[in-house]
Amino acid sequence: MVRRFLPLHLLVALIATSLFALNAQSAERPPNIVFILADDLGYGDVGAFGQLKIRTPNIDRLAAEGMMLTQHYAGNAVCAPSRSVLMTGQDPGHTYIRTNRGMATGGISVVGRPEIEGQFPIRDEDVTLAEVLRDAGYTTGGFGKWGLGGPDSTGAPLRQGFDRWFGYNGQAVAHNFYPTYLWDDDKTISLDNPAFSAHDTFRDDEDPTDPASYKRFQGNVYSADLISDEVLAFIRKSQDQPFFVYWASTVPHVALQVPDDSLAEYLGGWEDPPYPGGKGYIPHFKPRAAYAAMITRMDRDVGRAMDLVEELGLSDNTIFVFTSDNGPTHGTHEGLAGTDSIFFNSHGGLREGKGSLYEGGMRVPTIVRWPAQVAPGTSSPVVSGFEDWLPTFASVADVSDTVHDVNGIDILPTLVGKKQVARDLLYREFPSYRGQQTIRVGEWKAVRQNLMPPKGTEVVIKTELYHVATDITESHDVAAKHPELVAHLEKLMREHRTPSDEFPFPTLDLESAK
Repeated sequence: MVRRFLPLHLLVALIATSLFALNAQSAERPPNIVFILADDLGYGDVGAFGQLKIRTPNIDRLAAEGMMLTQHYAGNAVCAPSRSVLMTGQDPGHTYIRTNRGMATGGISVVGRPEIEGQFPIRDEDVTLAEVLRDAGYTTGGFGKWGLGGPDSTGAPLRQGFDRWFGYNGQAVAHNFYPTYLWDDDKTISLDNPAFSAHDTFRDDEDPTDPASYKRFQGNVYSADLISDEVLAFIRKSQDQPFFVYWASTVPHVALQVPDDSLAEYLGGWEDPPYPGGKGYIPHFKPRAAYAAMITRMDRDVGRAMDLVEELGLSDNTIFVFTSDNGPTHGTHEGLAGTDSIFFNSHGGLREGKGSLYEGGMRVPTIVRWPAQVAPGTSSPVVSGFEDWLPTFASVADVSDTVHDVNGIDILPTLVGKKQVARDLLYREFPSYRGQQTIRVGEWKAVRQNLMPPKGTEVVIKTELYHVATDITESHDVAAKHPELVAHLEKLMREHRTPSDEFPFPTLDLESAK
Protein backbone atom coordinates (compact mmCIF):
# COMPACT_ATOMS: atom_id res chain seq x y z
CA MET A 1 0.00 0.00 0.00
CA VAL A 2 1.35 3.40 -1.00
CA ARG A 3 0.86 6.23 1.48
CA ARG A 4 0.66 9.73 0.10
CA PHE A 5 1.42 12.84 2.20
CA LEU A 6 0.89 16.48 1.50
CA PRO A 7 4.09 18.43 1.04
CA LEU A 8 5.09 20.18 4.27
CA HIS A 9 4.53 23.67 2.88
CA LEU A 10 0.99 22.76 1.75
CA LEU A 11 0.22 21.17 5.12
CA VAL A 12 1.37 24.29 6.96
CA ALA A 13 -0.68 26.49 4.62
CA LEU A 14 -3.77 24.33 5.15
CA ILE A 15 -3.43 24.49 8.94
CA ALA A 16 -2.84 28.23 8.84
CA THR A 17 -5.90 28.74 6.64
CA SER A 18 -8.05 26.68 8.99
CA LEU A 19 -6.83 28.57 12.05
CA PHE A 20 -7.43 31.86 10.28
CA ALA A 21 -10.97 30.78 9.42
CA LEU A 22 -11.65 29.77 13.02
CA ASN A 23 -10.21 33.00 14.38
CA ALA A 24 -12.20 35.02 11.85
CA GLN A 25 -15.37 33.19 12.82
CA SER A 26 -14.66 33.88 16.52
CA ALA A 27 -13.90 37.52 15.81
CA GLU A 28 -17.10 37.97 13.81
CA ARG A 29 -19.31 36.44 16.50
CA PRO A 30 -20.24 38.95 19.21
CA PRO A 31 -20.06 37.75 22.81
CA ASN A 32 -22.90 35.89 24.44
CA ILE A 33 -24.60 37.75 27.29
CA VAL A 34 -26.00 36.20 30.46
CA PHE A 35 -27.68 38.93 32.51
CA ILE A 36 -28.73 37.73 35.98
CA LEU A 37 -31.12 39.99 37.86
CA ALA A 38 -31.81 39.10 41.48
CA ASP A 39 -35.02 40.37 43.10
CA ASP A 40 -34.71 42.60 46.20
CA LEU A 41 -31.11 41.51 46.85
CA GLY A 42 -29.29 44.09 48.97
CA TYR A 43 -25.89 45.67 48.35
CA GLY A 44 -24.45 43.63 51.21
CA ASP A 45 -26.20 40.31 50.56
CA VAL A 46 -23.34 38.56 48.71
CA GLY A 47 -19.88 37.71 49.95
CA ALA A 48 -17.98 39.80 47.43
CA PHE A 49 -19.78 42.89 48.74
CA GLY A 50 -19.22 42.10 52.41
CA GLN A 51 -21.81 39.50 53.41
CA LEU A 52 -20.55 37.37 56.31
CA LYS A 53 -23.45 35.02 57.08
CA ILE A 54 -24.78 33.93 53.67
CA ARG A 55 -22.60 31.73 51.45
CA THR A 56 -22.35 32.81 47.80
CA PRO A 57 -19.23 31.04 46.45
CA ASN A 58 -20.18 31.16 42.77
CA ILE A 59 -21.19 34.81 42.71
CA ASP A 60 -17.97 35.54 44.59
CA ARG A 61 -16.12 33.60 41.88
CA LEU A 62 -17.69 35.85 39.26
CA ALA A 63 -16.22 38.79 41.17
CA ALA A 64 -12.80 37.16 41.51
CA GLU A 65 -12.74 36.47 37.77
CA GLY A 66 -14.26 39.80 36.74
CA MET A 67 -15.04 43.36 37.81
CA MET A 68 -17.17 44.68 40.66
CA LEU A 69 -19.08 47.89 39.93
CA THR A 70 -19.23 49.48 43.37
CA GLN A 71 -21.40 52.46 42.44
CA HIS A 72 -24.00 50.88 40.20
CA TYR A 73 -27.62 51.97 40.53
CA ALA A 74 -30.78 49.98 39.83
CA GLY A 75 -33.34 51.64 37.61
CA ASN A 76 -35.59 52.50 40.52
CA ALA A 77 -36.49 51.52 44.07
CA VAL A 78 -39.03 48.79 43.18
CA CYS A 79 -39.49 46.10 40.54
CA ALA A 80 -41.42 47.26 37.47
CA PRO A 81 -40.02 50.79 37.02
CA SER A 82 -36.50 49.48 37.62
CA ARG A 83 -36.94 46.83 34.91
CA SER A 84 -38.41 49.43 32.55
CA VAL A 85 -35.18 51.45 32.87
CA LEU A 86 -33.13 48.33 32.20
CA MET A 87 -35.13 47.31 29.15
CA THR A 88 -35.46 50.76 27.51
CA GLY A 89 -32.21 52.51 28.45
CA GLN A 90 -34.30 55.48 29.61
CA ASP A 91 -34.06 56.76 33.18
CA PRO A 92 -37.13 57.17 35.48
CA GLY A 93 -37.72 60.70 34.22
CA HIS A 94 -38.30 59.38 30.70
CA THR A 95 -39.07 55.64 30.71
CA TYR A 96 -42.70 54.68 30.24
CA ILE A 97 -43.28 52.57 33.38
CA ARG A 98 -42.73 54.58 36.57
CA THR A 99 -44.48 52.61 39.33
CA ASN A 100 -45.52 49.03 40.15
CA ARG A 101 -49.00 49.70 38.82
CA GLY A 102 -50.76 46.43 38.09
CA MET A 103 -53.55 45.39 35.76
CA ALA A 104 -54.55 42.22 37.59
CA THR A 105 -58.13 41.88 38.79
CA GLY A 106 -59.98 39.37 40.86
CA GLY A 107 -57.02 38.45 43.05
CA ILE A 108 -55.52 34.96 43.13
CA SER A 109 -58.32 32.46 42.61
CA VAL A 110 -58.77 29.05 44.18
CA VAL A 111 -56.71 27.56 41.36
CA GLY A 112 -53.86 29.98 42.02
CA ARG A 113 -54.45 32.32 39.05
CA PRO A 114 -55.73 35.88 38.80
CA GLU A 115 -58.58 36.62 36.41
CA ILE A 116 -56.41 39.19 34.60
CA GLU A 117 -52.65 39.04 34.99
CA GLY A 118 -49.73 41.40 34.77
CA GLN A 119 -48.47 44.93 35.33
CA PHE A 120 -49.21 48.03 33.29
CA PRO A 121 -47.58 47.29 29.90
CA ILE A 122 -44.79 48.99 28.06
CA ARG A 123 -45.86 50.12 24.61
CA ASP A 124 -45.27 48.54 21.24
CA GLU A 125 -43.13 51.54 20.22
CA ASP A 126 -40.83 51.16 23.24
CA VAL A 127 -37.55 49.68 21.99
CA THR A 128 -36.20 47.11 24.43
CA LEU A 129 -32.76 45.69 25.04
CA ALA A 130 -34.02 42.33 23.78
CA GLU A 131 -35.18 43.89 20.51
CA VAL A 132 -31.85 45.63 19.97
CA LEU A 133 -29.92 42.40 20.48
CA ARG A 134 -32.30 40.24 18.44
CA ASP A 135 -31.98 42.68 15.55
CA ALA A 136 -28.20 42.35 15.96
CA GLY A 137 -28.40 38.61 15.34
CA TYR A 138 -28.79 37.27 18.89
CA THR A 139 -31.22 34.59 19.92
CA THR A 140 -32.94 35.96 22.99
CA GLY A 141 -34.34 34.15 26.00
CA GLY A 142 -36.04 35.56 29.09
CA PHE A 143 -36.50 33.54 32.28
CA GLY A 144 -37.98 34.35 35.67
CA LYS A 145 -40.19 37.37 36.41
CA TRP A 146 -41.31 39.82 33.73
CA GLY A 147 -43.58 42.50 35.25
CA LEU A 148 -43.78 44.81 32.22
CA GLY A 149 -47.10 43.78 30.71
CA GLY A 150 -49.65 40.99 30.81
CA PRO A 151 -49.63 38.02 28.42
CA ASP A 152 -52.21 39.60 26.09
CA SER A 153 -50.77 43.14 26.18
CA THR A 154 -48.26 45.09 24.11
CA GLY A 155 -45.79 44.45 26.93
CA ALA A 156 -45.78 40.65 26.70
CA PRO A 157 -42.15 39.48 26.51
CA LEU A 158 -42.61 37.64 23.21
CA ARG A 159 -43.81 40.94 21.75
CA GLN A 160 -40.84 42.83 23.16
CA GLY A 161 -37.90 41.07 21.55
CA PHE A 162 -37.73 37.69 23.26
CA ASP A 163 -37.68 34.50 21.20
CA ARG A 164 -38.23 32.45 24.35
CA TRP A 165 -39.92 33.16 27.66
CA PHE A 166 -40.28 30.89 30.69
CA GLY A 167 -41.44 31.87 34.17
CA TYR A 168 -43.84 34.35 35.68
CA ASN A 169 -45.60 37.19 33.94
CA GLY A 170 -47.19 39.20 36.78
CA GLN A 171 -45.62 40.13 40.07
CA ALA A 172 -48.49 38.98 42.28
CA VAL A 173 -48.16 35.37 41.12
CA ALA A 174 -44.36 35.58 41.45
CA HIS A 175 -44.68 36.15 45.21
CA ASN A 176 -45.23 32.40 45.53
CA PHE A 177 -42.32 30.04 44.79
CA TYR A 178 -44.79 27.16 44.63
CA PRO A 179 -47.27 28.43 42.01
CA THR A 180 -49.84 26.28 40.28
CA TYR A 181 -48.56 27.32 36.84
CA LEU A 182 -45.81 29.11 34.92
CA TRP A 183 -45.68 30.65 31.46
CA ASP A 184 -43.91 28.63 28.77
CA ASP A 185 -43.69 31.08 25.87
CA ASP A 186 -47.32 32.11 25.26
CA LYS A 187 -48.94 29.16 27.02
CA THR A 188 -49.06 28.02 30.62
CA ILE A 189 -47.93 24.74 32.14
CA SER A 190 -49.51 23.33 35.29
CA LEU A 191 -47.34 22.51 38.29
CA ASP A 192 -47.97 19.91 40.98
CA ASN A 193 -48.47 22.46 43.74
CA PRO A 194 -51.50 23.10 45.95
CA ALA A 195 -53.24 26.44 45.42
CA PHE A 196 -52.58 28.90 48.24
CA SER A 197 -51.88 32.58 48.45
CA ALA A 198 -48.38 33.85 49.21
CA HIS A 199 -50.14 36.39 51.46
CA ASP A 200 -51.94 33.80 53.57
CA THR A 201 -51.51 33.46 57.32
CA PHE A 202 -52.42 31.01 60.08
CA ARG A 203 -55.99 29.98 60.75
CA ASP A 204 -57.34 30.17 64.28
CA ASP A 205 -57.00 26.39 64.69
CA GLU A 206 -53.30 26.30 63.71
CA ASP A 207 -50.45 26.47 66.23
CA PRO A 208 -47.58 28.88 65.28
CA THR A 209 -45.27 27.09 67.74
CA ASP A 210 -45.67 23.75 65.91
CA PRO A 211 -43.28 23.31 62.93
CA ALA A 212 -45.86 21.07 61.26
CA SER A 213 -48.24 24.03 60.95
CA TYR A 214 -45.88 25.64 58.46
CA LYS A 215 -45.91 22.73 55.99
CA ARG A 216 -49.18 23.98 54.54
CA PHE A 217 -47.22 26.83 52.91
CA GLN A 218 -44.91 24.55 50.93
CA GLY A 219 -45.45 22.79 47.62
CA ASN A 220 -43.81 20.09 45.53
CA VAL A 221 -42.29 21.97 42.57
CA TYR A 222 -39.99 24.91 43.35
CA SER A 223 -40.29 27.48 40.57
CA ALA A 224 -36.71 28.77 40.83
CA ASP A 225 -35.43 25.27 40.08
CA LEU A 226 -37.56 24.96 36.95
CA ILE A 227 -36.52 28.41 35.76
CA SER A 228 -32.79 27.70 36.19
CA ASP A 229 -33.20 24.37 34.34
CA GLU A 230 -34.77 26.24 31.42
CA VAL A 231 -31.89 28.74 31.41
CA LEU A 232 -29.41 25.88 31.04
CA ALA A 233 -31.48 24.23 28.31
CA PHE A 234 -31.60 27.51 26.36
CA ILE A 235 -27.85 28.04 26.62
CA ARG A 236 -27.14 24.51 25.42
CA LYS A 237 -29.61 24.82 22.53
CA SER A 238 -28.24 28.26 21.50
CA GLN A 239 -24.52 27.51 21.76
CA ASP A 240 -23.85 27.78 18.02
CA GLN A 241 -25.04 31.39 17.72
CA PRO A 242 -24.79 34.54 19.85
CA PHE A 243 -27.33 34.37 22.67
CA PHE A 244 -28.76 36.79 25.22
CA VAL A 245 -30.09 35.33 28.46
CA TYR A 246 -32.16 37.63 30.66
CA TRP A 247 -32.43 35.67 33.91
CA ALA A 248 -34.75 37.65 36.16
CA SER A 249 -34.68 35.49 39.28
CA THR A 250 -37.41 35.86 41.90
CA VAL A 251 -34.87 35.32 44.70
CA PRO A 252 -34.82 36.56 47.44
CA HIS A 253 -38.15 38.40 47.12
CA VAL A 254 -40.65 37.26 49.72
CA ALA A 255 -42.48 35.04 50.41
CA LEU A 256 -39.79 33.14 52.31
CA GLN A 257 -39.90 29.69 50.70
CA VAL A 258 -37.11 27.22 49.96
CA PRO A 259 -36.82 23.42 49.68
CA ASP A 260 -35.84 21.58 52.84
CA ASP A 261 -32.44 20.41 51.55
CA SER A 262 -31.28 24.02 51.18
CA LEU A 263 -32.88 25.12 54.44
CA ALA A 264 -30.97 22.38 56.28
CA GLU A 265 -27.67 24.08 55.39
CA TYR A 266 -28.50 26.96 57.74
CA LEU A 267 -30.58 25.42 60.50
CA GLY A 268 -29.06 25.93 63.93
CA GLY A 269 -26.57 28.51 62.72
CA TRP A 270 -28.01 31.36 64.77
CA GLU A 271 -31.01 32.32 66.87
CA ASP A 272 -33.96 32.16 64.51
CA PRO A 273 -37.41 32.75 66.03
CA PRO A 274 -40.44 31.84 63.88
CA TYR A 275 -42.23 34.39 61.75
CA PRO A 276 -45.92 33.58 62.40
CA GLY A 277 -47.27 35.62 59.48
CA GLY A 278 -49.55 38.61 59.60
CA LYS A 279 -47.13 41.06 57.98
CA GLY A 280 -48.02 40.65 54.35
CA TYR A 281 -46.70 37.18 53.50
CA ILE A 282 -46.97 33.55 54.59
CA PRO A 283 -45.34 32.35 57.84
CA HIS A 284 -42.01 30.55 58.10
CA PHE A 285 -40.70 28.58 61.07
CA LYS A 286 -37.04 29.55 60.47
CA PRO A 287 -37.13 32.82 58.52
CA ARG A 288 -33.47 33.79 58.78
CA ALA A 289 -32.33 30.35 57.62
CA ALA A 290 -34.87 30.52 54.79
CA TYR A 291 -33.62 33.89 53.53
CA ALA A 292 -30.00 32.74 53.54
CA ALA A 293 -30.87 29.40 51.95
CA MET A 294 -32.79 31.08 49.12
CA ILE A 295 -29.74 33.14 48.19
CA THR A 296 -27.33 30.21 48.45
CA ARG A 297 -29.60 28.07 46.27
CA MET A 298 -29.67 30.86 43.67
CA ASP A 299 -25.88 31.01 43.90
CA ARG A 300 -25.75 27.27 43.20
CA ASP A 301 -27.74 27.81 40.01
CA VAL A 302 -25.45 30.66 38.93
CA GLY A 303 -22.59 28.21 39.31
CA ARG A 304 -24.38 25.65 37.17
CA ALA A 305 -24.69 28.21 34.37
CA MET A 306 -21.01 29.15 34.66
CA ASP A 307 -20.01 25.49 34.52
CA LEU A 308 -22.17 24.83 31.47
CA VAL A 309 -20.74 27.78 29.56
CA GLU A 310 -17.26 26.47 30.37
CA GLU A 311 -18.20 22.93 29.32
CA LEU A 312 -19.38 24.28 25.96
CA GLY A 313 -16.11 26.14 25.43
CA LEU A 314 -17.83 29.54 25.51
CA SER A 315 -16.42 31.10 28.70
CA ASP A 316 -13.97 33.53 27.10
CA ASN A 317 -16.64 34.95 24.80
CA THR A 318 -19.52 35.11 27.29
CA ILE A 319 -20.35 38.15 29.40
CA PHE A 320 -21.91 37.40 32.78
CA VAL A 321 -23.58 40.28 34.61
CA PHE A 322 -24.97 39.79 38.09
CA THR A 323 -27.01 42.52 39.79
CA SER A 324 -30.30 43.27 41.61
CA ASP A 325 -33.43 45.20 40.69
CA ASN A 326 -33.43 47.32 43.88
CA GLY A 327 -32.33 47.27 47.48
CA PRO A 328 -33.35 44.75 50.15
CA THR A 329 -36.79 44.41 51.66
CA HIS A 330 -36.64 47.06 54.33
CA GLY A 331 -37.50 46.44 57.95
CA THR A 332 -36.24 46.10 61.48
CA HIS A 333 -35.39 43.02 63.50
CA GLU A 334 -39.13 42.26 63.55
CA GLY A 335 -38.85 42.25 59.79
CA LEU A 336 -41.32 42.70 56.98
CA ALA A 337 -42.79 39.37 55.94
CA GLY A 338 -40.18 37.64 58.10
CA THR A 339 -37.09 39.21 56.55
CA ASP A 340 -34.38 40.73 58.71
CA SER A 341 -32.16 43.08 56.73
CA ILE A 342 -30.53 44.39 59.89
CA PHE A 343 -29.40 40.94 61.02
CA PHE A 344 -27.79 40.19 57.65
CA ASN A 345 -26.58 43.75 57.01
CA SER A 346 -28.33 43.44 53.68
CA HIS A 347 -27.98 47.18 53.12
CA GLY A 348 -24.20 46.92 53.30
CA GLY A 349 -24.06 50.04 55.46
CA LEU A 350 -26.21 52.11 53.09
CA ARG A 351 -29.25 54.10 54.15
CA GLU A 352 -32.68 52.40 54.02
CA GLY A 353 -33.75 49.82 51.43
CA LYS A 354 -36.38 48.88 48.87
CA GLY A 355 -38.79 51.68 48.08
CA SER A 356 -36.32 54.43 48.96
CA LEU A 357 -34.17 56.62 46.74
CA TYR A 358 -31.52 56.81 49.42
CA GLU A 359 -28.51 54.65 48.56
CA GLY A 360 -29.79 51.48 50.23
CA GLY A 361 -32.82 51.41 47.98
CA MET A 362 -31.07 51.66 44.64
CA ARG A 363 -27.30 51.05 44.87
CA VAL A 364 -26.98 47.36 44.08
CA PRO A 365 -24.22 44.73 44.03
CA THR A 366 -23.04 44.39 40.43
CA ILE A 367 -20.43 42.11 38.88
CA VAL A 368 -19.27 41.70 35.28
CA ARG A 369 -17.19 38.74 34.09
CA TRP A 370 -15.89 38.55 30.53
CA PRO A 371 -12.56 36.69 30.50
CA ALA A 372 -11.60 37.86 27.02
CA GLN A 373 -11.90 41.54 27.91
CA VAL A 374 -12.49 42.27 31.61
CA ALA A 375 -9.48 42.04 33.93
CA PRO A 376 -10.06 39.60 36.80
CA GLY A 377 -10.20 40.72 40.41
CA THR A 378 -10.86 44.36 39.55
CA SER A 379 -13.39 46.92 40.72
CA SER A 380 -14.61 50.26 39.43
CA PRO A 381 -16.15 53.21 41.31
CA VAL A 382 -17.53 54.70 38.08
CA VAL A 383 -21.13 55.81 38.62
CA SER A 384 -23.35 53.68 36.39
CA GLY A 385 -26.96 52.58 36.20
CA PHE A 386 -29.46 50.26 34.58
CA GLU A 387 -30.01 52.71 31.71
CA ASP A 388 -26.39 52.07 30.68
CA TRP A 389 -26.79 48.39 29.78
CA LEU A 390 -28.72 48.93 26.54
CA PRO A 391 -26.13 51.27 24.97
CA THR A 392 -23.29 49.17 26.40
CA PHE A 393 -24.56 45.89 24.95
CA ALA A 394 -25.35 47.65 21.68
CA SER A 395 -21.69 48.67 21.60
CA VAL A 396 -20.62 45.11 22.38
CA ALA A 397 -22.81 43.87 19.50
CA ASP A 398 -21.49 46.66 17.24
CA VAL A 399 -24.94 48.17 16.63
CA SER A 400 -24.59 51.44 18.54
CA ASP A 401 -25.82 53.35 15.50
CA THR A 402 -29.26 51.75 15.94
CA VAL A 403 -29.76 53.09 19.48
CA HIS A 404 -31.64 56.36 19.93
CA ASP A 405 -33.49 58.25 22.67
CA VAL A 406 -31.70 56.70 25.64
CA ASN A 407 -30.37 58.35 28.79
CA GLY A 408 -27.72 55.74 29.47
CA ILE A 409 -24.08 55.85 28.45
CA ASP A 410 -21.81 53.18 27.02
CA ILE A 411 -19.73 51.86 29.93
CA LEU A 412 -17.76 49.36 27.83
CA PRO A 413 -14.59 51.49 28.26
CA THR A 414 -14.88 51.05 32.03
CA LEU A 415 -15.30 47.29 31.69
CA VAL A 416 -12.27 46.85 29.45
CA GLY A 417 -10.00 49.21 31.40
CA LYS A 418 -10.09 52.21 29.09
CA LYS A 419 -10.81 55.86 29.83
CA GLN A 420 -14.53 56.38 30.46
CA VAL A 421 -16.38 59.48 29.35
CA ALA A 422 -17.98 60.77 32.56
CA ARG A 423 -21.75 60.97 32.73
CA ASP A 424 -23.41 64.34 33.23
CA LEU A 425 -25.87 63.09 35.83
CA LEU A 426 -27.80 60.12 37.14
CA TYR A 427 -31.49 60.84 37.78
CA ARG A 428 -34.21 58.95 39.63
CA GLU A 429 -37.80 59.76 40.53
CA PHE A 430 -40.49 57.60 42.10
CA PRO A 431 -44.10 58.77 42.52
CA SER A 432 -44.82 56.07 45.11
CA TYR A 433 -43.84 55.62 48.75
CA ARG A 434 -44.92 59.26 49.34
CA GLY A 435 -43.07 60.53 46.28
CA GLN A 436 -39.30 60.91 45.90
CA GLN A 437 -36.74 62.46 43.58
CA THR A 438 -32.95 62.38 43.46
CA ILE A 439 -30.08 63.36 41.23
CA ARG A 440 -26.40 62.52 41.42
CA VAL A 441 -23.77 64.71 39.79
CA GLY A 442 -20.18 63.71 40.43
CA GLU A 443 -19.70 63.16 44.16
CA TRP A 444 -22.87 65.05 45.13
CA LYS A 445 -26.41 63.79 45.53
CA ALA A 446 -29.62 65.74 46.09
CA VAL A 447 -32.65 63.98 47.58
CA ARG A 448 -36.25 65.11 48.00
CA GLN A 449 -38.82 63.17 50.01
CA ASN A 450 -42.58 63.36 50.73
CA LEU A 451 -43.47 64.91 47.38
CA MET A 452 -46.77 62.99 47.30
CA PRO A 453 -47.97 62.94 50.92
CA PRO A 454 -51.40 61.61 51.96
CA LYS A 455 -54.42 63.62 50.85
CA GLY A 456 -55.05 66.64 52.99
CA THR A 457 -51.36 66.98 53.87
CA GLU A 458 -49.43 69.99 52.64
CA VAL A 459 -46.50 69.36 50.32
CA VAL A 460 -43.32 70.83 51.78
CA ILE A 461 -40.49 70.70 49.26
CA LYS A 462 -37.13 70.30 50.94
CA THR A 463 -33.93 69.37 49.13
CA GLU A 464 -31.32 67.42 51.06
CA LEU A 465 -27.69 67.38 49.90
CA TYR A 466 -25.11 64.67 50.56
CA HIS A 467 -21.49 64.33 49.58
CA VAL A 468 -21.81 60.59 48.92
CA ALA A 469 -18.11 60.16 48.20
CA THR A 470 -17.38 60.73 51.89
CA ASP A 471 -20.84 60.17 53.41
CA ILE A 472 -21.97 56.82 52.07
CA THR A 473 -24.59 56.49 54.82
CA GLU A 474 -26.17 59.84 53.87
CA SER A 475 -26.03 60.92 57.48
CA HIS A 476 -25.02 64.56 57.02
CA ASP A 477 -27.34 66.85 55.09
CA VAL A 478 -25.12 69.77 54.03
CA ALA A 479 -27.70 71.64 51.94
CA ALA A 480 -27.51 74.71 54.17
CA LYS A 481 -23.76 75.01 53.52
CA HIS A 482 -24.04 74.86 49.72
CA PRO A 483 -27.10 76.86 48.59
CA GLU A 484 -25.75 77.55 45.09
CA LEU A 485 -25.07 73.86 44.47
CA VAL A 486 -28.53 72.96 45.75
CA ALA A 487 -30.11 75.51 43.41
CA HIS A 488 -28.12 74.09 40.49
CA LEU A 489 -29.18 70.51 41.22
CA GLU A 490 -32.81 71.57 41.65
CA LYS A 491 -32.65 73.22 38.23
CA LEU A 492 -31.22 70.07 36.68
CA MET A 493 -34.00 67.98 38.24
CA ARG A 494 -36.67 70.32 36.87
CA GLU A 495 -35.23 70.36 33.38
CA HIS A 496 -34.18 66.75 33.01
CA ARG A 497 -37.50 64.94 33.42
CA THR A 498 -40.53 64.56 31.14
CA PRO A 499 -44.01 64.44 32.75
CA SER A 500 -46.06 61.29 32.20
CA ASP A 501 -49.80 61.19 31.53
CA GLU A 502 -50.04 57.58 32.71
CA PHE A 503 -47.94 58.10 35.84
CA PRO A 504 -48.59 61.66 37.02
CA PHE A 505 -46.34 63.20 39.66
CA PRO A 506 -48.24 66.45 40.42
CA THR A 507 -45.58 68.26 42.44
CA LEU A 508 -42.84 67.66 39.88
CA ASP A 509 -45.14 68.07 36.89
CA LEU A 510 -46.09 71.53 38.14
CA GLU A 511 -42.42 72.44 38.57
CA SER A 512 -41.56 71.20 35.08
CA ALA A 513 -44.34 73.30 33.57
CA LYS A 514 -42.97 76.56 35.00
